[in-house]
Amino acid sequence: MIITGFQSLLDAARQQPEPQRLLLVFTRAELPEKATAEQRAKFEQGEGGALVPVMYVDKKPDELQSFEELVEESRHTGQSWDMMFVGCLSGQGGREPSDDTVQKALETMIMSIQGGIVAHLLAYRPNGEQVWLPDQAEGLA
Repeated sequence: MIITGFQSLLDAARQQPEPQRLLLVFTRAELPEKATAEQRAKFEQGEGGALVPVMYVDKKPDELQSFEELVEESRHTGQSWDMMFVGCLSGQGGREPSDDTVQKALETMIMSIQGGIVAHLLAYRPNGEQVWLPDQAEGLA
């Protein structure tokens, strides 16, 4: 199934035979401490930087009706964000994933984002635009 936007993600998650949990990690672009002058100039133009996780949450697909609802909910936290990453976790045998399993999956997802390994995740800007980000190491070969 091809996910073309957040609504199609919600629809796909609701159609799965096993219960799903959406894993959401919100990140903010920040300039690394030891950034070069070139990196600083690009960052000031809205390019580059490192995506740093600032908050995370898990949701059942039926707990969300739209991307706009999620953005509004995130505003109430007081945390600004530049990119949201989404992963899905499936239950088994008709049972939802346990809270412990969800927490471990979120922690793994956060470490993956911090390591620049994000190509396997869906990514969204605050305006709802779905973007694809290659893994950080892909550009180094």
